Amino acid sequence: MANTIIAALRRLSYGKMVAMARKRKLKKFRKVEAVKALARERIGSPPPEKVAPNRKRRKVEKHKPTLEELLGEA
Repeated sequence: MANTIIAALRRLSYGKMVAMARKRKLKKFRKVEAVKALARERIGSPPPEKVAPNRKRRKVEKHKPTLEELLGEA
């Protein structure tokens, strides 16, 4: 009977014990990042990248046109 009381009290005594949060690791100073940050402050952030379509590559048909399609066009 004593074991059941102790087991019940153990759960209530400390509540949920959670590990302490770790300290944040300091970032190493880098010249390139500092220069880029200054440029963003003064000039502003660069425009988003735009993808230009490749002019040499043309759309290739996956299937040959059927006779019905060829006659319908004419």
